[in-house]
Amino acid sequence: MTELFIYRKRQIITDDVQLIRNLIAENPAIGRCQLSRQICRIWDWVQPNGYLKDIVCRGLMLKLEREGHLTLPPRKSTPINPLARRTSPKKISVSQQAINCKIKELYPIIIRQVRKSTDEKLFNSLVHQFHYLGYVQPVGEHLKYIAYADDQPIACLAFSSAPYHIGPRDKFIGWDKNTLEQRRHLLAYNTRFLILPWIKVPHLASHVLGLSARTINKDWLTLYNHPIYWLETFVDTERFAGTCYKAANWRFLGFTTGRGKDDQTKKKNRSIKAMYGYPLVRNFRKKLCHE
Repeated sequence: MTELFIYRKRQIITDDVQLIRNLIAENPAIGRCQLSRQICRIWDWVQPNGYLKDIVCRGLMLKLEREGHLTLPPRKSTPINPLARRTSPKKISVSQQAINCKIKELYPIIIRQVRKSTDEKLFNSLVHQFHYLGYVQPVGEHLKYIAYADDQPIACLAFSSAPYHIGPRDKFIGWDKNTLEQRRHLLAYNTRFLILPWIKVPHLASHVLGLSARTINKDWLTLYNHPIYWLETFVDTERFAGTCYKAANWRFLGFTTGRGKDDQTKKKNRSIKAMYGYPLVRNFRKKLCHE
């Protein structure tokens, strides 16, 4: 038994390669997708939500073939990669009648999780049209919300898997490297927040943040089969003051260095971001560090 390399934190040994060779020899008609799922089941290689690490396993199989360790079955098909051939969301028009009133005059404000629903295309379109960063299809676990007043969309929020290593957050929670690797899936990152530009309602943004915080744990558990205990976001300090996050009781954790994760120069090359976090439960440190 000899270690070959580490792949996505898993030690790959010669016995693993022999297992894959045996599966291919015993099932000559097997496809690559079916093969990767079978390997994941044998290794119990699963995500925190219980789903097989199917895509990761296929990447491993390709690496083993490139390095001459085995020969994979022929491809049965070559599916189109939607991330490599992205198209802009189709424009969907909504009423742009100006709303300028007190927040109480909008009640009831309803927030709906629209991921995998008929309104997901509406979310994508609105963010693409009106958010300064536009729309980018998230990778990994993510949820999308639209806030409505009298069935009219007034705001959009998106949450996705949290970034890997963020110094101020990790220090605040009390994470070491091993705990971070094991429990990062219990965090969600607010990637987009949009109040539609014709909506001029004081305190609406903080109210919508509060609505999302009350429902996101249940929604995440429903879709991904595990809870979340912490929300976080970055605010571009050159554009925004983070007022709505402060008003919604999000905690300021610190500033980014303005260098990005792949920086080699140790010089600022982008805007400084302020980081905010919001615990969803009182004993969030216990949930994130010890359970």
